[in-house]
Amino acid sequence: MNNQPIRVLLADDHPIFLASLRALLERHGHLIVGEATTGEEAIPLAARFRPQVVVLDLEMPGLGGLASIPRIRAAAPASRILILSAHDEPADVIEALSKSGADGYLVKGDAPEELLNAIRAASNGKRYLSSSVAPILLSRVNQPLPKGKNGHNTSGLTRREREVLRLIGQGVATKEIAQRLGISPKTAQVHSENIRMKLNLHSIAEMVRYAIKHRIVKLE
Repeated sequence: MNNQPIRVLLADDHPIFLASLRALLERHGHLIVGEATTGEEAIPLAARFRPQVVVLDLEMPGLGGLASIPRIRAAAPASRILILSAHDEPADVIEALSKSGADGYLVKGDAPEELLNAIRAASNGKRYLSSSVAPILLSRVNQPLPKGKNGHNTSGLTRREREVLRLIGQGVATKEIAQRLGISPKTAQVHSENIRMKLNLHSIAEMVRYAIKHRIVKLE
């Protein structure tokens, strides 16, 4: 069995959680080559240190985990990327693994051994789903998805896209959405455009009506 330390880059915007990750991995002999609290910080660190594995939070201020993946790949092509998120919604897992190309997905409530196993698997070129994520993904495959407007799946939005749609439904402008969610106005606009494309909506007014009709936002 290969017991060589694995070089790991950590990215999470919660300092206490970041410190606990470092302590856990160092206790098991791994080498933490860098720590980031945003996606923007993680990219140059990946380019500089070329970690074997990057452990990336799904949502951070500014450039989030999913948006960071292709840039990290470009900066450090050999690095394997694991998403470690507080959220286990199927749409997030599917987007991370299929669209964004993450090498694994875990949730923060998983046992520490899951993360250790995931890092070992990723460093060996294998993909990894934690034991709490795998059944969720399997249930998504085996169950019919609810249909929304124009026959589109209402569950096809990521959690962040649903947050943006909820705020749009409340009449919140793009700049304020960005401030509330801790992202850039450009990122908020990209989310809005993705929502329109996925739901086949063509205007802000249609997005507001959709959010109300499907109870994404509640009227007082």
